[in-house]
Amino acid sequence: MTKKKAQEPVEETVEEIKEPTELEKKEAELAAEHDQYLRLAAEYDNFRKRSQREKDAIYSDAMSDTAKKFLPVYDNLLRALSNDTADEAYKKGVEMIMNELLKILGGMNIAPFGAVGEEFDPEKHNAVMHCEDENLGENEIAEVFQTGFAMGEKIIRFAMVKVAN
Repeated sequence: MTKKKAQEPVEETVEEIKEPTELEKKEAELAAEHDQYLRLAAEYDNFRKRSQREKDAIYSDAMSDTAKKFLPVYDNLLRALSNDTADEAYKKGVEMIMNELLKILGGMNIAPFGAVGEEFDPEKHNAVMHCEDENLGENEIAEVFQTGFAMGEKIIRFAMVKVAN
């Protein structure tokens, strides 16, 4: 029979778990407080930027809504200018009013668009009619029924147009 060897105890190296020193505890607390401070500062900065964007959007919406209410006046002045009249003083007065209205709208960064000959853009124009005309190019505006207006990149009113070909 074979003799069994007595098993030798395996020595395991157990790392000593040492207690953090007072300095390490304070450094960890300081790091946590600093992290909390940075998060709070970033949150406040995001809040400030979001509030400014909302304020700008509200101002822009109020400006465009106000201008939109004056657009029927523009349409009526345009109709008055397109009619023939024998009274030159009357026509001159309507032209002066129209010029002043356009000047005010321009000061508000509001510009008309949608003229005959422009290329049709579905983002800005509302095509209400279509016609075949060999003199006009593909997707070219043939007639304008209502002028469109934009405030910067924001469309206040779409132009109603007749598109050729």
